[in-house]
Amino acid sequence: MSTPSIQLGDYIVIQRQKYTKLQKFGSLDTTATLGKETLELKSLLDQPYGSTFKMCVKETKPGKRGAQRQHALELCSETELRSTRELLGISSSGADNRDICDDGEAQALKPSDIEQLREECNGSSKIIEKLVENSKTFHARTEYSQEKYLRKKEKKYFEFVQIRQPTIRLLVDIFYRQDAEKIMGIRVDTLSQIISYSGVCGFGSYLLYESGTNGLLPAAMLNSIGAGTEGTLVHMRPGNVPQKQALLALKLPLEQQQRCVSVNLYSVLREFYQGGESKESEVPATEPSEVETQETQPETPTEEQPENIEPSTKKPKLDDNQNGPKGPLRWQLENKKAAALMHAKFDSLVLAAKEHPSNILEALLPLVKPSRPVVVFGTCKELLQETYMELKATGKVTGLHLTSNWLRTYQILPNRTHPEVNMSGNSGYLLTGYTLK
Repeated sequence: MSTPSIQLGDYIVIQRQKYTKLQKFGSLDTTATLGKETLELKSLLDQPYGSTFKMCVKETKPGKRGAQRQHALELCSETELRSTRELLGISSSGADNRDICDDGEAQALKPSDIEQLREECNGSSKIIEKLVENSKTFHARTEYSQEKYLRKKEKKYFEFVQIRQPTIRLLVDIFYRQDAEKIMGIRVDTLSQIISYSGVCGFGSYLLYESGTNGLLPAAMLNSIGAGTEGTLVHMRPGNVPQKQALLALKLPLEQQQRCVSVNLYSVLREFYQGGESKESEVPATEPSEVETQETQPETPTEEQPENIEPSTKKPKLDDNQNGPKGPLRWQLENKKAAALMHAKFDSLVLAAKEHPSNILEALLPLVKPSRPVVVFGTCKELLQETYMELKATGKVTGLHLTSNWLRTYQILPNRTHPEVNMSGNSGYLLTGYTLK
């Protein structure tokens, strides 16, 4: 299978050492900002994902927080990515660091000299070579201390970026680091457990309710269903506009996307029980196709809303008096598709709610077949404890477990294996069980 190439309109992941950033490559004029560096992305077009590019300075502009450098990207080979230690040919080191005094006088170069070096030198290795040459203590350091020094300088002057294709793991890492609250604090280990407990696969029909994870949960479930399969997903939400950034970033095949039906919870329940007899003014607005409009739309249906909000790319509505009645709107078609799947019932239920989950569970549990998994995610332990006791009392769900994940990352290196100092203590709680007839 050939490696896919970067195209206009794609979401890409820009990686510089350990730092990753999600960026939409919308046009040839698109630029990305990494700290004080601005990258021109036009040279990425038609290049394979996984390629590494060298940042070549085009222009330096003065800014409030120091010089802002604009870079063009040039495709580079693997030979250019050799370690700095290899490139500099460093072989000598000290026995220990007892005689090294950290008095700020070890580096002979002044900040102005280093800034001039950055403008004159083409590669980071040349800058680091000058820094090593002018360091009074570098060769007296231990080998481990030298590596730490080089890594610190590489981080500052590193000139390569890798362009990666978005995956669920990359997306959850980026979203979690940027703002964990936007994905309800769902960490990658918690997400993997949600997918595992729900039993989602390429066969069957699955029901998801989530109240705001930037599209991460529907993207993860649809990704597990896979392309060219029979699996379907009904994605319910409280607001009018689905959050789709993670789904759009994955760039799934059209047929796979069409097997995800995204509907408003209250609207689709009216369709299911009343057969579409509810008034149009009570039903949520049409879903705009652009992710950027999410924040401008109300989260729940209101009486002040217009009947429908149409994307600017669609054709104008036909006037009822001149050209006859309008056809069904998109949300009406989605509601009918979802209601048909609801009548056939689902093979599992996943619920990730910022609200109290009890009432939502009460409404959705009858739609799940017997002996099927139920997974409820919440950030508040007390709400899930109440739900646990209610489910125990009703006898609708068996095998109930309330768990909390605790994850710690370890650095595994020769003679220096240790847990990372900074870690997240909690990633929410999971209530799991199986439906009874």
